[in-house]
Amino acid sequence: MTHLLPMADEPAPERADAARNRQAILAAALRLVETRGVDCVTMDTVASEAGVGKGTLFRRFESREGLMAAVLNTSETQWQASVLSGPPPLGPGAPPMERLLAFGHSRLRTNLTHSALIAAAGRPGARSAAAMSFANMHVRYLLGELGVRGDLLMLATALLAPLELVVLDQQVTREQLPIERVEAGWDDLVRRVVRA
Repeated sequence: MTHLLPMADEPAPERADAARNRQAILAAALRLVETRGVDCVTMDTVASEAGVGKGTLFRRFESREGLMAAVLNTSETQWQASVLSGPPPLGPGAPPMERLLAFGHSRLRTNLTHSALIAAAGRPGARSAAAMSFANMHVRYLLGELGVRGDLLMLATALLAPLELVVLDQQVTREQLPIERVEAGWDDLVRRVVRA
């Protein structure tokens, strides 16, 4: 049997104990975020909750910001899984319009719920390229299923813009608009795009 050498830019495979530690750390951090809030989560509390040394956290994530970014990524992955294979109407099985509206409401509420986590991850006005790409691709897919014509990339981008935290923060936090009003406005925008 021939073993190939790894490519120079290929990351080294993760050791089993390192993978267990990473999972324990992320689970502990997410639990603390959900029960105590982002501001109460320190590297010390996460290390204690996960049963690892503080040095392990810093070697793995480098900083609290890096840890919060990893927690946000874990949360984002779980949300994407609910879109791809969760129950309808967010997941498969519902008509495309119901799925699109459910997607928007879910994205809006997820962004608001994780606003402190997004800020703690160090990029309050931006999400990872992979997260944005997934959202845009999914909205384009649903617009296509609805028979919408035109530049679906630009239409999807326009539909996603009101769901971004920077916009939601302005409307919900600063102007104190009820979430239901923001959702109704988004639904109206979607229906106008689909009808056009």
